Order: sequence, then C-alpha cells, then structure tokens
Amino acid sequence: MPVLRQLPRWAWVGGGVLAFIAGMVNACGYLGFRHQSISNMTGNTSLLGITLGTGDGGEAWHWALTIAAFVFGAALSGFIVQQTALKLGRRYGVALTLESLLLFAAVPLLDANSSIGLYLASVAVGLQNGMVSTYSGMVFRTTHVTGIFTDMGIYLGQMLRRLPVDTLRLRLCALVAGTFMLGSAAGAQLFRLLGEHTLLIPAVLTGACGVGYGAYRQYTMKVAQPRG
Repeated sequence: MPVLRQLPRWAWVGGGVLAFIAGMVNACGYLGFRHQSISNMTGNTSLLGITLGTGDGGEAWHWALTIAAFVFGAALSGFIVQQTALKLGRRYGVALTLESLLLFAAVPLLDANSSIGLYLASVAVGLQNGMVSTYSGMVFRTTHVTGIFTDMGIYLGQMLRRLPVDTLRLRLCALVAGTFMLGSAAGAQLFRLLGEHTLLIPAVLTGACGVGYGAYRQYTMKVAQPRG
C-alpha cells in the first residue's frame, strides 16, 4: 500500500496546519525589512547565483547563510525524528517545540532589522519541512508549493488524456497549496497590525502543536498499556 494511503487523518490535518504556518512565516519574510522568502530555496538559490555572478560578496554571504540555515534545520529534523515510518512515539513534539523556540527567538532580531532573525526562521522552516517529509515518507512538503503545482499540472494533463489519476494525491496537493495560501493571506493581514511580531503567532501555533502532540502521544501510550 502506498505511503500516502497509510497516513491517518491527524497527519492530513497536521500537514494542512503546518502549511498554513509556513505560509504565514513566508509572508512575514516578504513583508519584512529585507522583503525575502524564508521558505523558497529555489528563489534564494537563484539570488545566491546572481550575487555571485555580479560579484556582490556581502549579499552572496547572506543568501548562502539563508540556504545553509534551511539545510541545517532539515538536518536537525533527521537527527531528532530519525526514521521515515509514520508512527506515534517519534519525536515530532520535540521538533515542533524546537521550531516554536526558533521562531520566538527570531522575533526580536527581526524587529531590530537583523538578518540573524531570518536565519533562525529559515532553520525553523527547514526543520518543519524535514519533519513532514520524514513522517510522510517524502510524499509532500509544507513550506513551498512549486512541486505541488507541478503535480497538479501533471494530473490535469493526465485527466485531459483520460488517463487514471490518483485523486487522493490530488486532494493532498490542493490541501497543502490552499492552506499555504491562506496562511500567507492571514500573515499579510496581521503584518499590517503587528509587523514582525506577526511571527509570534506561528511560534505559538507550533508550540501548541508540539505540546498537543506530546499530550496525545502520552494518552495513546497510556490507553495501549495492558491493564493488570
């Protein structure tokens, strides 16, 4: 059975919530003092190449550190979660709590127009993306949607040729793209009121998810214990 069809409902809901959070974080990056994406490494890699080509050493270092921070976050996920199988008991709660702490730490730095805040936020979204990739068997991502829209285009072409289409995967694409866009919209509205402090909201949400997952894990473990 494909990994996607083994995902329980809570994993689908969690994926949508995390995509919403990532959209909000990315909106804060675009609307912040450097107007840059925090989660889109394709665009950031292009900017690194452009700055290398134009000989702008300072900017090249910035984009290199942004990408390295994202990779470091994904590496942290691999270290914490460790395995690819979806199973209660993996350290998702630890990863979510660490993401929350990173976002909290980024807020005062972003408020002071420090790029270090952007690097911390990149570590956070890299950690989140790696965690979701790990628990879903590399089926989907929650921090960027280029692959999502590519898949949707492929499915549309297959439908036009009257070929069989995996509608479950198509629904997953729509879920991630839609919640990411809604998160970006919410982030834009909140940024008008809160500025960089908007990032506190995804920090609280990821922290709540981490604590909630930990409580759910403890409950299921208690229920599963044999009664003497």
